[in-house]
Amino acid sequence: MSTARTVLLIGGVDAHVQRFTTLGAKVVLIQHPDKVTAYQTRAADVLLVVDYTDWEVVRPFAEAARAVYGVDAVVSLTEPGLNPAARLADLFGLGDGRRHEVSRRMRDKWLMRRHLAERGLPVPHAALVTDRSSLDAFGERAGYPFIVKPLSTTAGFGVLRADGPADLDRVWARVRELDGGRTDRGSTMFTVDGFLMESYIDGPEFSVEALSFAGRHVVVAVTEKLTGEDHFAELGHAVPARLPGPDRDRLTRAVEEFLTAMGVTDGPSHTEIRLSSHGPVVIESHNRLGGDHIVELVEAAYGIDMIAYGAAWPLGLTEPLTEPPAPKAAAAMRAVVRAPGTVTAVTGVEEVLARPDVLAAQVTVRPGDTVRPLRDNWDRLGSVVVTAVDTDSAVRLCERLVHEEIRIGVEPAAAGSAPTAASGPAPAGSTSGPSPSPLRDAA
Repeated sequence: MSTARTVLLIGGVDAHVQRFTTLGAKVVLIQHPDKVTAYQTRAADVLLVVDYTDWEVVRPFAEAARAVYGVDAVVSLTEPGLNPAARLADLFGLGDGRRHEVSRRMRDKWLMRRHLAERGLPVPHAALVTDRSSLDAFGERAGYPFIVKPLSTTAGFGVLRADGPADLDRVWARVRELDGGRTDRGSTMFTVDGFLMESYIDGPEFSVEALSFAGRHVVVAVTEKLTGEDHFAELGHAVPARLPGPDRDRLTRAVEEFLTAMGVTDGPSHTEIRLSSHGPVVIESHNRLGGDHIVELVEAAYGIDMIAYGAAWPLGLTEPLTEPPAPKAAAAMRAVVRAPGTVTAVTGVEEVLARPDVLAAQVTVRPGDTVRPLRDNWDRLGSVVVTAVDTDSAVRLCERLVHEEIRIGVEPAAAGSAPTAASGPAPAGSTSGPSPSPLRDAA
């Protein structure tokens, strides 16, 4: 009789499936029709192709899979699979019965803000968008600028900034356009189910990558982020982040306190946080791995395969980390961006990818494609990921490859088109944007 552990895996990419098969686990994969790959078809022991974001659809298939194959753990390492996986785990009695509750408030930014405020943790002014007048009322109470964002999408989709009362008609029109629909770029698996307003938080932005083991949180890496002020696309990441030790300690303590307050006990997490003039403030967090090549950066710099831990820990097939790892190198990612227009030529990608210090390089546009003004991550044209001896060297190399070695010809957009944001790096530790409103409880 086989002693292999069986995982019910909800969604994910090839690397997630591969880590489970490497462990010798039996993989029962429930995958969305839009996301099935040839590798998954070969590698999964069982493949069920259904829209797992629909509870009424996924539940009977999952129950049937459990009855036939047995399930030792229900896992998802991808954003749209988190809530259904947690709900199924609770249904099957796998865990403490609170996984769905925790997952919901991690994904729903309004639930997160309310929960943190109730526990006395720092939060910005926050309120739900209910109608056009709610924007005016929030601006009068919280001040400008403020941010308007969907409750539970990712990658900067639908995020808006109101710099003053004159912006509110534009913001309201976009809210009405998006609310209730599906995300229309990148992944169409998310529903826009309402909008949150919150006061702007100043300061440099980082993300904290952690692994949790039975309620004990181990910060694996602090990731330095490159962002802009006039869009919500992330332009780059680097690890280890270039910041003084005391500031790193402040960020890690804030994230550990946050994860405990939110009820996160096990698995990977990716928390976006700003080191504001009022101290560290969590922007949002996810009970999953970081995207945008962050797992590759972390493995290159620290030798920690966070996907492998995310797979092995719920099956009881690994020991927990006992302390944060020390860096052995550095790594950086920079997005490929260009001014709006029409692509005329793309060269240099294969040569960059062939370099031994390049971990990944891709460009997703071809001649004839349109370069849109930057709004969110889906408007980027590709990325390059490199490793080097230290963060300064990694960033310099990556930016040179992106700006000089990858060549993308673009016929400029017609006059009057919105300009793209500059993609140069912000100084390490710099403060971006105007001063925020004071931090207060969500209301």
